[in-house]
Amino acid sequence: MAHGDMQQQSHLIEEVCDSDGVLRLTLNDPATRNSLSEAMLAALSDRLAAARDNPQARVIVLAANGPVFCAGHNLKEMTAARADPTNAADRGRAYFSRVLKSCSAVMQSIPAHPKPVIAEVAGTATAAGCQLVASCDLAIAADTAQFATPGVNIGLFCSTPMVALSRNVAAKHAMEMLLTGDMCPAPKAVEIGLLNRCVAPTALTDEVMSLARKIAGKSSATVAFGKPTFYRQAEMTLPEAYDFAAEIMVDNMLANDAEEGINAFIEKRPAQWKDK
Repeated sequence: MAHGDMQQQSHLIEEVCDSDGVLRLTLNDPATRNSLSEAMLAALSDRLAAARDNPQARVIVLAANGPVFCAGHNLKEMTAARADPTNAADRGRAYFSRVLKSCSAVMQSIPAHPKPVIAEVAGTATAAGCQLVASCDLAIAADTAQFATPGVNIGLFCSTPMVALSRNVAAKHAMEMLLTGDMCPAPKAVEIGLLNRCVAPTALTDEVMSLARKIAGKSSATVAFGKPTFYRQAEMTLPEAYDFAAEIMVDNMLANDAEEGINAFIEKRPAQWKDK
């Protein structure tokens, strides 16, 4: 697909920029505030999976059209499903379980993805939408954006969003968001670790693409060594983490791009990556 080409996929727009290795996925259902409907979750799952084996996609940017980045689960869709006679026997338990498992699978696929994923947040991100931002490897927002886990306000504690939130934000900040449901403005979200930074709305896409292109310029093989190691070692004890990371680093040292990169550093020349 040529630079700037777009492909409509259900509720998702895909744009592949061959010249810089950045793949942009844009949530495109502003009528439902880009809610994580079954269709949206399926589209996200499909496109993220396809990007794993796409050598042109070195970095993924996740953006959204409209004033809301993502409002979380589609509660109208879920309420209608609860009312469906076919779900009456268990009051929708099996349906809710399936949707939440589908959502959790998408969220887990982001840190598990070999390519870095950057959230570009121009508007509000709430509940599972906030979870989506927290699940991304990096996140940059407009300084007018806001974030919340407001489920407590409607009797539905944001337990699954809590998983990603609590792995990015210090415990007391996460608990305050979860217990109050209050909006957290972008500058505060930077302070507590939910965002890397926030910028003026007019500068947002340029800021995100600049970061994405910088990362895309690295060896994709090296990044693929490092990103999964980052997440796996975080769940280990300190000795386990060092043993595991040392094994990965030995494998990395034996890779072609590490040899090329070290030689280029010694010879004071730009490295020529072969991505292997």
